[in-house]
Amino acid sequence: MASVRIREAKEGDCGNILRLIRELAEYEKLSDQVKISEEALRADGFGENPFYHCLVAEILPVPGEPHGPCVVGYGLYYFIYSTWTGRNVYLEDIYVKPEYRGQGIGSKIIKKVAEVALDKGCSQFRLAVLDWNKRAMDLYKALGAQDLTEAEGWHSFRFEREAMRELAGK
Repeated sequence: MASVRIREAKEGDCGNILRLIRELAEYEKLSDQVKISEEALRADGFGENPFYHCLVAEILPVPGEPHGPCVVGYGLYYFIYSTWTGRNVYLEDIYVKPEYRGQGIGSKIIKKVAEVALDKGCSQFRLAVLDWNKRAMDLYKALGAQDLTEAEGWHSFRFEREAMRELAGK
């Protein structure tokens, strides 16, 4: 098995990250919802006050191979705040290319986010998964995550831009 490295994304990774975001959206059957651009990823993740942080998983070349490392997955996260428990981290996306699944890469990304969260004093690590993605749910449970829909009955909601405009009177 090839060697895998999980590292913080660099600005130059935005093209690969966007490609993987599009692959994830296609996998989730939600391709039409991807509106982000490489430029927005750069501006939002690598400025003075980044809106998000990202890890990339890359396969390292075997010594003597002519090409460099190949990005095969990512985990995009940001910090949130709970009025009950304080600092939290939210993993917005985790994705590993299909041909690299089953090698522990997703687990390595999750473990690295947990490490970052603990280093930042977070009390919880949150994420969401589509109800049909049993493989992901099984992985998260195996790693110790609690299904809040089962355990506490939480449902997730969002306001889209038009609803926000209406709410804000704009």
